[in-house]
Amino acid sequence: MRTLTLSLLLLIGVFALCAPTAAARDISVAVVIAPPPLPVYVQPICPGEDYIWTPGYWAYADGDYYWVPGTWVLAPEVGFLWTPPYWAFVDGAFLFHEGYWGPHVGFYGGVAYGFGYFGVGFNGGRWENDHFYYNRAVSHINETEIHNVYNMRVNERVETRVSYNGGPNGINAHATAEEEAAARERHIAPAREQARHVEAARGNPELRASANLGKPPIAATGRPGELKGRAVVGAREAGGPYHPEKNGGTERHAADRHEPERPVARTEAERPEARQPANTSPRASAVHPRDLPPAERPSRPNSGDAKQDQKYQQQQEQLMAKQEKDRQKLQQSQDREHQQLARQKANESRQQQVEQRHQQQTEKMTQQHAAQQQKLQQRQQPPPTHNASKPPSGGRPERP
Repeated sequence: MRTLTLSLLLLIGVFALCAPTAAARDISVAVVIAPPPLPVYVQPICPGEDYIWTPGYWAYADGDYYWVPGTWVLAPEVGFLWTPPYWAFVDGAFLFHEGYWGPHVGFYGGVAYGFGYFGVGFNGGRWENDHFYYNRAVSHINETEIHNVYNMRVNERVETRVSYNGGPNGINAHATAEEEAAARERHIAPAREQARHVEAARGNPELRASANLGKPPIAATGRPGELKGRAVVGAREAGGPYHPEKNGGTERHAADRHEPERPVARTEAERPEARQPANTSPRASAVHPRDLPPAERPSRPNSGDAKQDQKYQQQQEQLMAKQEKDRQKLQQSQDREHQQLARQKANESRQQQVEQRHQQQTEKMTQQHAAQQQKLQQRQQPPPTHNASKPPSGGRPERP
């Protein structure tokens, strides 16, 4: 990975200072490689009253992206809320905008970090009478210990796991008038414990994108800087494929066929299937049916017998439709198990056991589908031809 030259940084800095959405944000890093998609993980339980959730994000240092785990943090002042950092694509580079504390949540690129940060504002809680009240529909809290709660349902919507704003494949979002006003308010930089949290993440080699390929083993923690213990949560899965050696400039985490990456649905059953490089086996890494590459449609048969070719074509389409239903059925079953684990607040060991079983189920289904395809292709093979000697006049060729 490469950082930009000083001259290009200066040009981008001038441009960013002129942009209304970046005017009040510190731009600390500019990179020419896109950050990985946001991983999928569960929120650890809130450790106590007045802690505010700060979502995880990808930072950059030492030639690599690294994951800064989400964590619960005490606000530096009563009434202050956290505006998360974000990456924005500007003039061929990805610029990092620091997060900050302020009386209102400002613009964070439209990035859907989850847990109340769905691209605009914050729905995880609010300040009332100098205390923070938690939205139980979004925040993971122990209501036997925390009584400042309310319930406000958040409309379900399809989200993407894309981690940056702008560019041909980034999030197309602009600051609202309220967010621009929030950018002009008094801000407080990240707290000292947040800075220590970032440094701890930076020093952990397991959190490097080159090591975890977008699935960090420490995705969230109960308190800043605590990267070990019961309150640590690992990523359930990567938010999408990440191949840094193939990404550069305007290219995002797209398929190796250089097609734009499709959005990833918030509802896991709606997620599109990730594409795999043509020279790798998806069975080696596919944990869920959605991780498999799309089934390739076979070429149309052309045996010279139009009626027979049409029959073969219909059989192929019927088999592909059946196999697609198999994928959807298995994915829905696995999604229900994920939801059950989330409700039960299952520990990491239990989650890993379920993921291993899911991978075995996916591999078994893949092998069955491959055998079905092979069997159908064998039936479609034309009968072998044999050279027969020319029969005598009025006679018939001998059967082989």
